[in-house]
Amino acid sequence: MTEAHDSQLGKDTVYDSPYNPELLFPLSREQNRASLNLSSSKSLPFHGEDLWTCYELSWLDLRGKPCVGIAYFRIPADSPFMIESKSFKLYLNSLNHAKFENTEALSVTLVNDLSKAAGLAVSVSISSVRGQFNETQFNEKKFECVDDFDLGDFEYQPNAALLSLDDTNEVNYEGLCSHLLRSNCPVTGQPDWGTVYIQYRGRKINNESFLRYIISFRQCQDFHEHCVERIFTDLLKQCGCESLSVYARYTRRGGLDINPYRATPDRTSIADDIRTSRQ
Repeated sequence: MTEAHDSQLGKDTVYDSPYNPELLFPLSREQNRASLNLSSSKSLPFHGEDLWTCYELSWLDLRGKPCVGIAYFRIPADSPFMIESKSFKLYLNSLNHAKFENTEALSVTLVNDLSKAAGLAVSVSISSVRGQFNETQFNEKKFECVDDFDLGDFEYQPNAALLSLDDTNEVNYEGLCSHLLRSNCPVTGQPDWGTVYIQYRGRKINNESFLRYIISFRQCQDFHEHCVERIFTDLLKQCGCESLSVYARYTRRGGLDINPYRATPDRTSIADDIRTSRQ
């Protein structure tokens, strides 16, 4: 079993090192999922992916001229391993002085190395820093922001019991969002800031209770991916959603942002490629 404390998190490291795929540190998803009563040996209640964006990708062409780009990595949610973020940064930095014939050759290397670490095929795409960000059908106006409720007396550890339903039996189709998601790295304690978007079908979720629940992650120490899976499973169980997707867009650290997406099988497994105001 791989443990985060065995990785390079919180340790002095050399960033300007030769290309080395062994820097990638896989973390098993199994241990944290067990705390949510999820097991890879059973069917997971969701599908989805972790969409990483690398804003500081750089390498050399065959003549030694530096090249830069923006890379997008899609790691399937059913991969046995996720990749610890600092090791990911160290690995990407190790490419800074590696020579590649072209962007396609670099992509092949990235796919091979990352897929080996994750234990399942990882998708990689690289775009020019002078290009436009991808346009999608994602529209934030479809989501009602719950952040303006005048509330107090908050809890700062995740508590599914904070979630409640409105007094109506009508089936509801709704999108909610909050920009107040904050969790913390389980090793270094550094804060991670994000925006969370949910879409669901089912009995109406009380919006104030949803805000209290999201705020309850404020002192939680867990990885981005596990926070989203906790939110997903808590909403599914506590609110009885018939259909559900949870998507968190976290702010970047060290040139990388991590954006986990989980959804019931009736919804797409592909995360929208968007960029929020804080990214």
